[in-house]
Amino acid sequence: MQVRFGVLGPVAAWDGAGDAIALKGPRHRAVLARLIVARRRVVPVAHLVTDLWEDPPPDAVGALRTFVAALRRALEPQRPPRSPARLLVTEGPGYALRAEPDAVDAWRFERVVTAAGSPAEVLPRVEEALGWWRGPAYADFSDEPWARAERSRLTELRLHAVERQAEARLDLGLAGEAVPDLDAHVAEHPWREEGWRLLALALYRTGRQGDALAVLRRARELLVEHLGVDPGPGLSRLEADILHHAPHLAPGSQGPADTVWARAAAAYDRSVPSGARARLESTVGLMRDLAVTGGGGLRAAREHRVAAIAAAEELGDVELTARVIGAYDVPAIWTRLDDPDQASHVIAAAERTLATLPPSTPYPATALPLSTPNSATPLPPGTTAAPAGATPLPEHATAVSQSTAATPANGVRSPLGAGDAVRARLLATIALESRGTNAARGPVAAREAELLARRLDDPGLLAFALNGVFMQTFHRTGLAPDRDAIGAELIALSARHGLVTYEVLGHLIRLQARSALADFAGADTHATAADHLAARHELPLVGVFTQWYRTLRLDATGQAPPQEVEAAYRSAAARLDGAGMPGLERGLLPLALLCLRLRHTSPASADDSADFGPYEPWTRPLVLLRLGHRREAAAKLRDVPDPPRDLLLEAMWCLVARAAAAVGDGETMARARTALAPAAAELAGAGSGLLTLGPVSQHLDLLR
Repeated sequence: MQVRFGVLGPVAAWDGAGDAIALKGPRHRAVLARLIVARRRVVPVAHLVTDLWEDPPPDAVGALRTFVAALRRALEPQRPPRSPARLLVTEGPGYALRAEPDAVDAWRFERVVTAAGSPAEVLPRVEEALGWWRGPAYADFSDEPWARAERSRLTELRLHAVERQAEARLDLGLAGEAVPDLDAHVAEHPWREEGWRLLALALYRTGRQGDALAVLRRARELLVEHLGVDPGPGLSRLEADILHHAPHLAPGSQGPADTVWARAAAAYDRSVPSGARARLESTVGLMRDLAVTGGGGLRAAREHRVAAIAAAEELGDVELTARVIGAYDVPAIWTRLDDPDQASHVIAAAERTLATLPPSTPYPATALPLSTPNSATPLPPGTTAAPAGATPLPEHATAVSQSTAATPANGVRSPLGAGDAVRARLLATIALESRGTNAARGPVAAREAELLARRLDDPGLLAFALNGVFMQTFHRTGLAPDRDAIGAELIALSARHGLVTYEVLGHLIRLQARSALADFAGADTHATAADHLAARHELPLVGVFTQWYRTLRLDATGQAPPQEVEAAYRSAAARLDGAGMPGLERGLLPLALLCLRLRHTSPASADDSADFGPYEPWTRPLVLLRLGHRREAAAKLRDVPDPPRDLLLEAMWCLVARAAAAVGDGETMARARTALAPAAAELAGAGSGLLTLGPVSQHLDLLR
């Protein structure tokens, strides 16, 4: 009959008849406990010696063999002499306990508590499992380092079981039965927010609304006093819901998705040990999903991303750090950074990590199409064909890319490996995080990431790399056709491989590019497609961009008077409040209204004195002119720098051109004309998908 083992309390063993097995002294029990912690895996003799003795005696290995032999006799008393052990076996460099999965109470407890089922099925199982506890897990080895992590995990599992038992009772309408156990639970473990939540909910369902609110106040006071933290959003929401008698607080109102999420999250928290490196990578994946949920999620994702990178670097694992940095492949459409300081930290960490990775596999750069959709690849229905041709980059970018990807001397190309994918993700990250700057590193990193991604034939990686390439196509004006080509490839690639967020990105890029080219029928198609995908996949931030686009279209096509367009811009700006995109929000509404009034030759207004934020250097000369300060405008104009390399590049140069022509600054006029000439066929600013100053050609005529 099967021998059973118990570690949910002092370490013990029972024979098939249920009688306790004498395990002799503490060293014997320690060997058995250490092997149970290993969960059927082999523990080398050297590790066992180190775990059993702080200062091992000279005959430690011999003593260990004696303990093992005694345990074998106790566990298998009927085993014939000199026959091999079947339970405590010798294998390779050490020993293993080959107990059956149900033979150890801790293993059985974990299986029962984490098993799915209806509340009616869960409740009796969990109640029985909680009865298996005879004391703290591994009670007689509480100070041993080898038992610490497992003790913590099992303790957390037991607390979760208490809460799951209470949750099942609540779902079955047994709120009154849940209250006493939950009251004791939170008294003993006041940091358990889930315990407080369940207790307050149980009190509310028994008609004790006042007591429920008092419990939540007590939870807040204890959390602040003992941990120095405010209650999480779950407790805050519950308090508001109780005050308003929210219908979903009724029994059985939790949706199946909420139940699955809660159970899966709890199972992960129990199963993956605290401090495990896998937690960091899983956290980044969660942040990536969080970033597209809306303003609060985007802000939280940015904040935790830096912390995750710092944690990975502290562990000293270069490959882990590289994966943590590169896994945050959240599509980006706006070319101005929301948090430049954070971006500089991410870039620095990526560069440090790249420096420690082996070089990428050599490959000739000229053998690959760059930033060009495959001409044989059909585009999704409703898309507009884009001009072909590789995205031009500065000469230094092309030179560096070709030099780092030269053909090896022996002419043999080495096979690609996982390291190349990691390197490509780091390079794409650098390209994205250096957007809107004049740093030479960004275009180089974008091109190298694209080269590696195409060689690896990884659709998700290529989409990420193309996002970086898109962000680096602003080294001069007039590149809307090139960005249109990138958007077309992203749409086709993503539609084939189910990359929804990148498919949306492709549509938004093409919306911008077609707007710049005054093709509003084409842009409408992409706005509609983006909205459809956003609604289907719950991507609320997409609507911010499509609403701004529709206001731009209203203005550029002359379908509404200026007053109506202004109201539409103010409505679109209101949607930015709380969207978590300060790099987009700051100064955008005053800039849009200034462009609107310049196009319609409206007089100066109070909005001209608004905060133009990052656009101040290029708007100030015109604002001064509108206020009648010609001399100050001319002085400001002489010091105006080149605009940043972003989606408003053409718009900023057109503002400069207008001011320079007005004050007769020939030198600045020449600069503006040289910069704007490549964009003669575009609408100034419309490439942003947000606003416009009208045709660039009109500004070139003004400069002539």
